[in-house]
Order: sequence, then C-alpha cells, then structure tokens
Amino acid sequence: MSKKKLGLEDLGGFVFSTDNDFDIGANNSDDTETPAPKDQYLEAHYSNKGRGGKIVTVIKGFEGNDEDLNSLGKTLKKKCGVGGSVKDGEIIIQGDVRNKVMEFLKQEGYKVKRVGG
Repeated sequence: MSKKKLGLEDLGGFVFSTDNDFDIGANNSDDTETPAPKDQYLEAHYSNKGRGGKIVTVIKGFEGNDEDLNSLGKTLKKKCGVGGSVKDGEIIIQGDVRNKVMEFLKQEGYKVKRVGG
C-alpha cells in the first residue's frame, strides 16, 4: 500500500500556477537559514496523548531548516540516552526528560520554557 497524502505539504507544496514567470525552484523552503540559538525560543512540553499512555517530551518552536532540526534532535536523543523522532517541526523524545533537555539546550544558548505538567 502507498502512503496516504494528507495535505499540500505532502505533495511538495506546489500544485499549480498560472504565472508565466513562476520559478518552482524559488519556493524551496529547505534553503531557510537557521537563526542563532540565542535568537530562538523553544518550549519543552510533556505529553502522553495519542501515544498509548507512553510519556514523551516534545520540543516545539524551532525555526530553521530541516537538516538543523534533525541534527538537534539526534544530539538530544544521544545526550538523554533515549529514542525519539522529528516530525512536523517538533522533536519528540521518549520519556519525561525535560530537565535534561532544558539543561542541554540552555548550555547551547537556546531560550527554553517548561510548558505543561
């Protein structure tokens, strides 16, 4: 079975244009420059909804390209010694490890706020 398409982002973002001067390469969002950590405001959430009762830490608010987001997610998972993933611009870390995550992010220069429980 093929993966079900959910929205325009899943289709690549571009569907149709009547503009004769339209350049499909100009709309590539992967070229987004990532702001410095001191200019970013992140939120560390606690969640268990939709995960079969399993507890996770969700980091929201990262601005920048997907490559930098994946790199930060990988580093956080390694520092906490747990698994996780990066989906929809959010870093999902298994377990309630907000204290470790927040401590590491503050050391890296990010502004982090604890949200929820």
